[in-house]
Amino acid sequence: MAEDYILVMEDIVAGYEGHKVLRGVTIKVRRGERVVVMGPSGSGKSTLLKTAVLLVKPWSGRIVLDGEEITRKGVDLRKVRAKTGFVFQSYNLFPHMTVLENIVLPQVIVKKVSREKAVEKAHQVLREVGLEGVENKYPLQLSGGQQQRVAIARALAMEPKIFFLDEPTSALDPELKEEVLNTLEKIAREGIAMLIVTHELDFAEDVADRIVFMENGVVVEEGDPHKVLYNPEKERTREFLRSIRRRRLAAPQASQE
Repeated sequence: MAEDYILVMEDIVAGYEGHKVLRGVTIKVRRGERVVVMGPSGSGKSTLLKTAVLLVKPWSGRIVLDGEEITRKGVDLRKVRAKTGFVFQSYNLFPHMTVLENIVLPQVIVKKVSREKAVEKAHQVLREVGLEGVENKYPLQLSGGQQQRVAIARALAMEPKIFFLDEPTSALDPELKEEVLNTLEKIAREGIAMLIVTHELDFAEDVADRIVFMENGVVVEEGDPHKVLYNPEKERTREFLRSIRRRRLAAPQASQE
């Protein structure tokens, strides 16, 4: 049933300045479902996430978010994005604002809540991501892992119905990556729907309800995480997973040299 889905993207074609990136992609996310998207660089994964919240406008196709078609004319983008949380690779925190203000400001501007309630919510979400005590620090005083957890806390404070995460650990070293992945696993257990772009195979296996593999702007394969990761149907999926595992095995050797 349509109401079972928090997000429906049907036959989406999108791109930049005449360059087509998504070539008729259809993806559906059920309420509370966690979907991981994988694929090589340039396959359209990040564009898919940005299109879902209309940061990139689709050239054609239809998007329904929480029962509302958001690709129709006259849609209120502020209301659309208020239902979502988006975590980028590069944190996107305001460097001139404290951690507290980074979390309070979007609530006040987008959700129109009082500053008092926004501050209370900020303290709550910082506790959830294990960052009590950093409220008055500035982003550049924090480690990369801490900054990314602040970005996750900021998204959580908006009480999203769906989380979009674009390779949230790609810029982090292994130790910092682990603390962010642990935070995301904890949030995943709370039942918030998630559409996550990542190449972290262990995380995908632990968290995902479904894995989607993309290449050249189309969905090549999707299904149960264990099946896609260990017994994929498509040879291209197998090649991609082999390359990821080879790089992972080579990484510890390189760090010792």
